Amino acid sequence: MASILVSLEEGVLSVTLNRPEKLNALNLEMHQLLREALGRARDEAAVRAVLLTGAGRGFCAGQDLGERKQAAEDTPIDLSVSLGSHYNPLVRRMHELRKPIVCAVNGVAAGSGANIALAGDIVLAARSASFIQSFANLGLVPDSGGTWILPRLVGRARAMGLALLGEKLSAEDAERWGLLWKAVDDDRLAAEATALARRLATGPTKGYGLLKKALNASAGNSLDAQLDLERDLQREAGFSEDYREAVSAFMEKRKPAYKGK
Repeated sequence: MASILVSLEEGVLSVTLNRPEKLNALNLEMHQLLREALGRARDEAAVRAVLLTGAGRGFCAGQDLGERKQAAEDTPIDLSVSLGSHYNPLVRRMHELRKPIVCAVNGVAAGSGANIALAGDIVLAARSASFIQSFANLGLVPDSGGTWILPRLVGRARAMGLALLGEKLSAEDAERWGLLWKAVDDDRLAAEATALARRLATGPTKGYGLLKKALNASAGNSLDAQLDLERDLQREAGFSEDYREAVSAFMEKRKPAYKGK
């Protein structure tokens, strides 16, 4: 079986991390396949939304440390190479994708696995799922965007506690803290995540991409810069076929048929 499963149905590109025996810990093959999947999502008009989840009892345990095993006398591994070549490009691709990404966290999400999940645009989690910033327990710094996204989602105090202590955070606490959109019953996760992704896939996805760009830029912008960006993106959105269809459907009292254009 492939370590990443990819399928396209009703406009949703489903991407499943598929090394359940390793809690879907990431290796080089998985990074290559994820790169291909996100490239497909970017380039294919038939893809209107992405659904990312894991197989088995875990979402992703982060880096497969089996790839980094070394003896005491070995030359230390330069971890910046892995981040620069794989993890950072992955998070950037998710961040920059002009289509919505739904992450369905079905079990433990640890280390980079937690931060990749949180890089999704809408994050759902099974109630039995958990999030662990396990880096400090290994003497490492949170990566895959963790030091950027955590304080923005939960504030400095909680971000610092999560990062320093490396304690397990339940899905329900993550929801309460504002780390994710919703915690759902385990047996409802797949159905709810799929329904949500399909709903987004039938929406005005051109506008979703512009909306995503605006929200992602807001953290680093002044109010004046953000107002200017909203003006420019709204201009682009107003010229879209989806906006024209939305107005026509409203005037004709019918459901709009969006094409993502």
